[in-house]
Amino acid sequence: MTLNNAEKIIEERETHNNGKAPLKDQRKNKNNTSSSKKPKLPFKERVKRQWDRNAIVYIFLIPALIHFIIFQVFPFAFSFVLTFLDWKVIGDPEFVGLKHWIAFLNDGLAWRAIWNTVLFSIYYIVPTMALGLILALIINSGVKASGVFKGIFFLPVVTSFVIIAGIWGWLFRGTESGMVNYLLSFFGIDTQLFLADSDQALLVLAGLSIFKVAGSTMIYYFAGLQSVDKQLYEAARIDGASPLRIFWTITFPLLKPIHFYVAIITTIGSFQIFDSTFLLTGGGPNYSTTTIVFYLYQQGFAGLNLSYAAVLSYVLFFIILVVSLIQRKYLGQETNYY
Repeated sequence: MTLNNAEKIIEERETHNNGKAPLKDQRKNKNNTSSSKKPKLPFKERVKRQWDRNAIVYIFLIPALIHFIIFQVFPFAFSFVLTFLDWKVIGDPEFVGLKHWIAFLNDGLAWRAIWNTVLFSIYYIVPTMALGLILALIINSGVKASGVFKGIFFLPVVTSFVIIAGIWGWLFRGTESGMVNYLLSFFGIDTQLFLADSDQALLVLAGLSIFKVAGSTMIYYFAGLQSVDKQLYEAARIDGASPLRIFWTITFPLLKPIHFYVAIITTIGSFQIFDSTFLLTGGGPNYSTTTIVFYLYQQGFAGLNLSYAAVLSYVLFFIILVVSLIQRKYLGQETNYY
């Protein structure tokens, strides 16, 4: 039997058993069908079909969309328009062009506020991340009563900032009655002014924010530590790696996504610092704790200079955007660990 006869017999059997065209013809038809493209539907027809398939989803999204437009899109757009107007609530707004932007460039106090905010970020970001990681390592090490420790470390996060600021103000009171000054007196150290000293006040405020937020960064790092494959640690111990080497070669690199996320949120939080300045120093002494958000508050709410406050808000927005993009470039890159 020749090869051609064998193929014919196989095709006849396939046709007889399945009632379909031979397999070879099916493949040809499939190729012909795939090669011929379906005509593209008109745009209106595609939109209508998309709506018919997902109508219930869109209906439930409408309230959230309305909320987003009213409380996010509209204020963002309105504040941008406001930067080109002169409006102090009372009276009609007047178009002034770039007047407020030029005023910002020549405002020494605004630049001082930006510099204070940058200094605060330097004092705040790295210590907050480091303390959160250390606390997470302590909890993750299997220490007894770890749940109690987590509750203690997380307590400042859920405590009102007003209460925390009141306690901090009492601890760092610039008199002998302040708790920190009282303890320093045992070591023969003179009474420190702390919040009344332009060189120390910003550091004290940074310490307050670190104390308030470290518990939340601890939770982020603890979740990251729980996701690390324990077999990596076992293999490293078998190879004789020390705990410090295991941390730097396994734990720290594998926490890179957590580092990136925590760096972003702490950076944004540091540039939005307001509560501690408002409650403890009022921007003093000598404007040493006047941050960009506090200065924005003074211009917009205390001075009713809404247009200039809108300029400051956009300056803050661009600063945070640039810093976040830089962090994303250098911290958000994918890493291959194997």
